[in-house]
Parts: sequence; structure tokens; C-alpha cells
Amino acid sequence: MSPETLLVSLPDSVLREAVGELPAGVEVVEWALDGPAPRPYFDIVVTPYMGKTDRLAHLAGVDTRLVQSQSIGYDGVDRVLPAGHVYANASSVHETSTAELALALILASQRGIDDFVRAADAGVWAPAFHASLADRTVLLLGYGGVSQAIESRLLAFESTVVRVARTARSDERGIIYGFDSLPELLPQADIVVIGVPLTTATTNLVDDAFLSQMRDGSLLVNIARGRVADTDAVLAHATSGRLRFALDVTDPEPLPTGHPLFALPNVLVSPHVGGASSAMLPRMARLVRQQVERMLRGEPPLNVVLTS
Repeated sequence: MSPETLLVSLPDSVLREAVGELPAGVEVVEWALDGPAPRPYFDIVVTPYMGKTDRLAHLAGVDTRLVQSQSIGYDGVDRVLPAGHVYANASSVHETSTAELALALILASQRGIDDFVRAADAGVWAPAFHASLADRTVLLLGYGGVSQAIESRLLAFESTVVRVARTARSDERGIIYGFDSLPELLPQADIVVIGVPLTTATTNLVDDAFLSQMRDGSLLVNIARGRVADTDAVLAHATSGRLRFALDVTDPEPLPTGHPLFALPNVLVSPHVGGASSAMLPRMARLVRQQVERMLRGEPPLNVVLTS
């Protein structure tokens, strides 16, 4: 490798093929971080997708300029990532897919699709009246890229969107409330969508007190991280029938076989598949190309979230 060569590691041949041809002077090595590094130095290391955070330990003793994740969330990375590395998340990759799933969970819950599927499995024709998404008030808790993508889709369904973030502020659409406004906002919402990152401050944010402030019959959708919600509190409010839930993430995860949440008719569970669609790969490949091109131009990388 010459000093002018930019060395990039990609975790698999699927992403390598999607990335396609890179500029002259870029060398690509496949490495899934599943063992010792094949080289002592990489300009960019792209990590495997989902559930392999522990593999970051293999970066010990390896010089890098950028470690590029394929996930938006990076909870727990700071405990595993060896010192001396710059870590970027995959902002811009999963927002579209996750917003689609959030809307699918909302619509399925609002329009009783799960009930219709269960009836059809039993060979029963079971028409029923359900609440629309139109004219409902939807509270988005957390206002990052995913929630913004969800918001744009909700507005097309003629719903009222209330935005809540850690810090209160305003934008061209109006007020973004702070967390301190939740006690007055939660009782007004028909649907609450959880989209906050998992931090010390947000762990078990959705607890019994939080859920008790939601109005009877309202729906809570979690597309963030399972540990943002207290599972015992969720189970208690679901079992009572007072609230409805649509959960793409759970604690623990995966949810054990036979867990009582699976059996409740007012709970929809999807197995953490917010980003798992055909939209992910081309967007991830585009981000890799952008990072490579920026590094070649001497520009700082996108989406840096940690410097260890």
C-alpha cells in the first residue's frame, strides 16, 4: 500500500457490491471484525450491522481515522470501543425505513389489522369500527432524524403532531416542547411515539408514572430502544387493557419465547426491524461513498458521535 492509498474495510461482500466502484487510490478489504485485524491500519472501518457491538474490541491496537457504524443508535459503544478511535453513526440510512415501520405499526393498531388477521386465520369474517389516524393527536418524543421522517408522513394522514425533545425550542413549524412539558402533553395525545436515543437519562423513561399520564385507550409506539421503557410497567398497563402498545424494540431483546406480551391482543410486537428493508443498503452504500470522498478531499467525516 502506498502512502496515497486510502484503505477501507467493509464487513461483507453484499455491502462491497452495493458501494460499487470507488475513486482511484482506494483499496477495499473485507473484514467483519470477527477476529484480529488483517492490517494494522485502516482509514475507514465499516462495522457489521446489528448486535455485534462487542466486535469493536478487535480494534484494539489498530490505527483508524474513522469507524463507521451501520446503525443510528450507539448505546454501549463507549464501553467497548478502544481508545483512539473516531466513531460515526449511520444517520441518513435508517430514517426512511424506520418511519415506514412506525406508520405501519400505527395504522395496524389504529385500524385493527391485527384483529382482522387473527379472525382470518380462524376463518372468520369480523368487520369492526376503529379509530382513524386522521384527526388524531400524535406526540413524538425525541425529535431526531427518525421522528422528523415520521412527522412528514403523519402530516399527510391529517393528524396533529406534537413534537417533544430534550431541549425546548422553535422551528418553522412552531414549538418543540421540552421533556418538562410531558405531564401536560401526555394526557392530550392519542398516540405517543418513542424515538429518543438510549442514554442514562432516557433509560426507563417510559415507566409507570409516564404511562399513567396517558389517556385511556391511547397507543404507545416504541421504535427507539427497548430499555427506554420499563417492561414491567408496559406489561401492567397492557394487561389491564387500559393502553395499547406497538413495540419494535423490547427489553429483553429478543423477547423470550412465550413472553406474556406476545399473547395480549392490544400489543403488536415486531422483532427490531425498523431499518431492515430494501431502503437500507443503497443508503448505507451512499454514506460509505460520501465518507470516502470527504476523506479524499481532506474534509471532516459526517455523523461523528464519539471520539474515544
